[in-house]
Amino acid sequence: MKFRQHKAEEPEINLIAFIDVLLVVLIFLMMSTTYSKFTELQVTLPVADAESLKERPREIVVAVSADGRYTINRQPVEGRAPELLAAALRSAANGQPDTMVIISADASAAHQSVVNVMDAARRAGLPRLTFAAQSKTNP
Repeated sequence: MKFRQHKAEEPEINLIAFIDVLLVVLIFLMMSTTYSKFTELQVTLPVADAESLKERPREIVVAVSADGRYTINRQPVEGRAPELLAAALRSAANGQPDTMVIISADASAAHQSVVNVMDAARRAGLPRLTFAAQSKTNP
């Protein structure tokens, strides 16, 4: 009896199918991905066309200038830290927690300056916030 030894066939990888699958995945990713540049966003803020409120009981107006300075009810606040703003808001509220805080920020004011006012109002226990905007001018 003669036994032959068969050579084991080497497995063959079908590269064509592999490339087809990769191309389908690549096309899917290219079609589902959105490319946007946030640096090109041009936003014009703030403008509103609403009737002014007739009666405004217990309100504090916080103005934020373009360079980050604050005034509370037309009184300048020394410093820019939220702790200082919170202390000034507490004294302006006179212990009335239902006082409305109106944030009147310049359109070119830094976002962080407005966030500091909101944080200071939270620390002072004044949860009612609103933003002031200029009226739309009719040409």
